[in-house]
Amino acid sequence: MVDLIRGRSANEARIILRQTNKRMAPTVLKVLDSAIANAENRNNDVDVDELVVSEAYVNEGPRQKRIRPAPMGRAYRYQRRTSHIVVFVSDKNTGETPANQENA
Repeated sequence: MVDLIRGRSANEARIILRQTNKRMAPTVLKVLDSAIANAENRNNDVDVDELVVSEAYVNEGPRQKRIRPAPMGRAYRYQRRTSHIVVFVSDKNTGETPANQENA
């Protein structure tokens, strides 16, 4: 999902994420909205229409160990994997990064 929005303007990335029919699209959209809001709050002179998604990547997060019931009273262990979604937005004109957001 983050490959679709990397390098695009913030408004265009929001439209792409709304139209994409994938399970992670709403979560990535939430992180992008948070990064845009952080940019607005940190710099009052930043124009939201000029923001560009400069970096977007996903790292592996902590794993949670769980147990699934199995036949004959046994139990199978499995791991629920989590991830960290990182989105950086920057101003198109200056290239500096006013805000970033991580979601675990």
